[in-house]
Amino acid sequence: MAEILKVQDLRVHFHDAAPDRFAVDGLTLSIEEGEIVGLVGESGSGKTVTAMSISGLMPERKADISGSITLDGKEILQCTNDELLGILGEELGIVFQEPMTSMNPVMRIGPQVEECLKVHTKLTKAERKQRALEAMHWAELDDPESIYSKYPHELSGGMLQRVMIAAAIISRPKLLLADEPTTALDVTIQAEILELLKRLNKEHNMAILLISHDLHVVRKLCSRVAVMQRGKLVEDRPVEEIFRDQQHEYTKKLIAAIPTRDRKLI
Repeated sequence: MAEILKVQDLRVHFHDAAPDRFAVDGLTLSIEEGEIVGLVGESGSGKTVTAMSISGLMPERKADISGSITLDGKEILQCTNDELLGILGEELGIVFQEPMTSMNPVMRIGPQVEECLKVHTKLTKAERKQRALEAMHWAELDDPESIYSKYPHELSGGMLQRVMIAAAIISRPKLLLADEPTTALDVTIQAEILELLKRLNKEHNMAILLISHDLHVVRKLCSRVAVMQRGKLVEDRPVEEIFRDQQHEYTKKLIAAIPTRDRKLI
């Protein structure tokens, strides 16, 4: 299969950090077409900084970034702002953790879902609306016509997350970057969102990079898992291998911390 994402020797150093303290320290990772990979680690491990670097959203005024990030053959770290704008949405879709804070509260849902099309296409207003309704249908939103005209505060958290997914996939990107997409949702809605991501992957051959601290979620969705600790990648193997035989002490601790029927976290 073709390689969609290739990250090589990525290093991110925040300007206000100690000279020897890297938020991401020499990370190398690849994702193939149609593959679902989980990037896991505790808070501060560097996984979200990695995601921001891949998406080109890491502000240059805050950090120095070195290494290489190629998305479908395009070098992200060498792109201009205009080039990045062309990649985001078209090649790469992003789903954030908190949909309410990621959406414009005074803008109706429909125009927010189709915003990417205004940048990347010359579709008419009617054509953009049709594509938005289609994307919302893909995201399993009931009655897209009604939701199109609503405001974010009129929807539940689960519905808003589906709206975010619709906006991320409307241009049918080759890679979907999902940063903790189920953290703020209850267990039932979380399971529905994971099933939706699985279906999108299967039906559209869309590669997915799932950023998470929750190995239980990763096991349900991903075929491979990459584990980060203090900015470094410590394991990168098929998910069932990781659960069966952890090679790094940090991974052993992450697995041991997963709640079970007999052991619940307090």
